[in-house]
Amino acid sequence: MGKTLMRSEVPIEQTWNLADLFATEEAWESELKAIESDIEMVTKYKGKLGESAVVLLDCLQAKDALQERVMRVMTYAHLRQSGDGTDPNNQANSARVGSLMSQVNASTSFIRSEILELDDQKIENYIEQEEGLKEYEKTLSDLLEMKPHKLSSDAEEVLAAFSEVMNAPYMTYERSKTSDMQFSSFTTDDGEEHPLTFNSFPNYEGSSDTELRRNAYDSFVATLEQYKNTYAATYATEVKKQVVEARLRNYDSVTDMLLHEQQVTKEMYHNQLDTIQTELAPHMRRYAKLKKRVLGLEQMKFSDLKAPLDPEFEPEITYEEASKLVLESLEVMGPEYMEIMKQGVHSRWVDRADNVGKRSGAFCSSPYGVHPYILMTWSDSMRNAFTLAHELGHAGHFRLAGRYQNISNTRPSRYFIEAPSTMNEMLLSQHILAKPNDDRMRRWVILQSLGTYYHNFVTHILEGELQRRVYDLADEGTPITAKLLCEQKKELLSQFWGDAVEIDDGAGLTWMRQPHYYMGLYPYTYSAGLTASTAAAQTIKEEGQPAVDRWISALKAGGTLKPLELMQLAGVDMSTPDPIKKAVAYVGTLVDELERSFE
Repeated sequence: MGKTLMRSEVPIEQTWNLADLFATEEAWESELKAIESDIEMVTKYKGKLGESAVVLLDCLQAKDALQERVMRVMTYAHLRQSGDGTDPNNQANSARVGSLMSQVNASTSFIRSEILELDDQKIENYIEQEEGLKEYEKTLSDLLEMKPHKLSSDAEEVLAAFSEVMNAPYMTYERSKTSDMQFSSFTTDDGEEHPLTFNSFPNYEGSSDTELRRNAYDSFVATLEQYKNTYAATYATEVKKQVVEARLRNYDSVTDMLLHEQQVTKEMYHNQLDTIQTELAPHMRRYAKLKKRVLGLEQMKFSDLKAPLDPEFEPEITYEEASKLVLESLEVMGPEYMEIMKQGVHSRWVDRADNVGKRSGAFCSSPYGVHPYILMTWSDSMRNAFTLAHELGHAGHFRLAGRYQNISNTRPSRYFIEAPSTMNEMLLSQHILAKPNDDRMRRWVILQSLGTYYHNFVTHILEGELQRRVYDLADEGTPITAKLLCEQKKELLSQFWGDAVEIDDGAGLTWMRQPHYYMGLYPYTYSAGLTASTAAAQTIKEEGQPAVDRWISALKAGGTLKPLELMQLAGVDMSTPDPIKKAVAYVGTLVDELERSFE
């Protein structure tokens, strides 16, 4: 591992082009101030939404126009902060955007309140009278479903005014992780010292060197241990906030409130968590035992789970080579989709260098009316190609949705969000396997596919299981402490892995690694998306163009349909556990082939 660069030292071609959002920071500053004064373009409709269909339409369009501008300002500050969280200027600008968001949310909260005061029939009449309101039909319908859970107009405005404070747990977590958390370097028996950061740990985690892997893990969890009480208090605040809001809004539980927001039934939610944990565990235990045997380990530790099964075969690939490979794999999706993908890899949508203060992991941010932005850390590993394909899936989805829908209709339920990204990973796997490969390359691709399922069906589903437990405990009034979180995490890991993996106390700290806990019921949706993409990718392989057309139609639909209907449009019926069981069974076949390859 070499020296980690400062942000100013990173070659510009490895960074995203924020000038596509704002040419200069001064331009951003000017727009920030302009938005504050232009909020009046929306608030002038306060108290008038019941006057006519025209007034309602004008107000909704004015809100959309303001929201588009706010999103650009917010995204610029967020991306600067993600690129270097140690920069005080980035921290300050991020805080300023948070204040602006609070102001906008509070000032425009009357729209929701006034619409909820209108009679359902009156809204139906408005939609019939004013053609432009048909674009907002689902938005209005979704709002009306919230009627049993609405607060008074004054209460909604107060809650909206506190949005910056409400988002403080997530902000505190991210700020601490990128700016304050310092990991100690560690040494191996050969005397070499190895630097460690949040971003570099995944590389060590996947190392073929058992000593390097385990020492990195020990250093990593030792630092997590120092922060566990602070992070537990931060997360407990997030949970308590949700418990209070759920009660204020007359929901039976936090889970009911968060699922209502996703338009997902409890049955769909529990199907995902229960089916995968129950049916996948035996396959994953076989996988862990195979890994222990092949790697010659006396003990299969939690820190060994991501060790490569074929240590001497780790395909390397440059960003340029990976871009070409990914584009080839996605050609089946058609010219419109491909035009977006080519822009994505060639026009500096991707920030891929590692630098001090850079946020860990990978994400795609898609401001409406501008192209998406992708953050990742490139290390010339073929694994990075799959991460790139994944994030480009998000980019293609929101580029298409933004092209065909207004800003209010762009974003679908989180239940669908991870389907387009994992679809791209499936297509990349299929593309590589279709090439002439030797046995080792084929095995590597199968291992990579298993890595995707591990990420979504194991890591994220177990995060989802922890959330399920935490919300149930919080609803009962149980205090959420570091001790409780670590115990619950360690217990559910032990239940899933059985005797196949030794679960140490450090494994119980893994709830500290992901920001998803601050995003509502997000983790389990990764598995829902992968379930859908597994089924749809298989259909594309069998049917070809008709299946592709269905998939692209679902991407273009954005948020105009509820998640169950959206997946049905894509050709997948998630109303039963059947697609989940089939996806898990497919994982079983991958483990079968892997076992055969090592006989």
